[in-house]
Amino acid sequence: MINPSINGWIDKFFIKQDPLPLPVVVYPKEFYNSVRKTGFIYGHVVNFVTDKPIETKGWTSEELTKVALLNSLYGVYGLITHDSDPKIFIQKAIIFYNQMNPEGFNLLKKMLPSSMPSNELEKMISERVRTNDNIISKNFSHILTNALLFMDVLAFRQYLLHGEIPNNYLKKLEETIVNLVTLALNTKTNKSNYDDLLIKLFESSVRFTKFNTLSIQDIQMLELDYFSSPLEKNYLLDITGMALWSDAVLEESETRFMYNLAEQLQIDREYAVESICAIDEFIMKYQKEIPYFRYSNPVKHFYDQATQNVIVLITRNKNRLLKEISESGELMVLLAKSTHKDLDPKEKKKMKKQLLDICKTIPSLTIFLLPGGSLLLPILIKFIPKLLPSAFNENLDIE
Repeated sequence: MINPSINGWIDKFFIKQDPLPLPVVVYPKEFYNSVRKTGFIYGHVVNFVTDKPIETKGWTSEELTKVALLNSLYGVYGLITHDSDPKIFIQKAIIFYNQMNPEGFNLLKKMLPSSMPSNELEKMISERVRTNDNIISKNFSHILTNALLFMDVLAFRQYLLHGEIPNNYLKKLEETIVNLVTLALNTKTNKSNYDDLLIKLFESSVRFTKFNTLSIQDIQMLELDYFSSPLEKNYLLDITGMALWSDAVLEESETRFMYNLAEQLQIDREYAVESICAIDEFIMKYQKEIPYFRYSNPVKHFYDQATQNVIVLITRNKNRLLKEISESGELMVLLAKSTHKDLDPKEKKKMKKQLLDICKTIPSLTIFLLPGGSLLLPILIKFIPKLLPSAFNENLDIE
């Protein structure tokens, strides 16, 4: 019985599978489609494609994702090396992750100086999945960060081919994904604020890139020929399609965008149709199990839930918050002005900075400092005047 939350689960995984020491023959399309059927591409794992079935009853989403990541890494290892030796695979995976995160696992090395290689890889995989545990993922966007875990598989492929991860490969891949999602959502006839929020959620989920403003205006500017592998191309198409599904409606303009993207990626139109159908079929089948797709507009649901969470936090900490804000005359003026008119970019930046400084002093509000937490600041700003005492509101009315 494999328990992905207890040390030794990787060794048990390979004992269970008992891979034969023979050359592995797989094809990129076959490998990718098998991974996609498991839900790993979409950030929601429902099963594994293994030689011997694995019992997953009672497993958490994190446990499923950990084994799915291991299995996908091992699959691409077989695809590139045509080898099935678990020991060599584990060694190479560890070297790969140390290269991918040259500083991220230093503490791990200090804690486990003599650990077995399989245990070390377990910790690394746990760290990759655990990075999703923040204010945003607790609502629903862990499906975004989990879907982006396939980037590990693509980067591992590059490492196996070249002996190292090409310079800026992960940054280029992340930038392309966010830019594609942004361009795709901009094709909507009736674009909503929730589409902008979804873009920001993607931006908050990336790990190697910092975004300021979008400079890409069309697909041709993305230099998609940088990605030559069918695995990369198919993934870019699918992750874009998943973002477009967020409102459960695929408009004609969005369909045209998908076909245009497929053409730019040099993917057959037939596969583009297959990609759209695969996303629709998977989500419709598992919609009730996936928080992200459980609602007609999951981004709207996230925003509503996040709003309620912010209200609770402000209510519980309103006395301390009032005290801190009252001591900042400039912030009070900016808050007052924001209730009547739009602030200019400089004023918005100043107000956000001062609010974040206040959040640092109130333990319960430090969640706004976590990855993705800044997305909730507009909600915080909006509800401060409503939830604080009337005396404060009277002050806000004075400019």
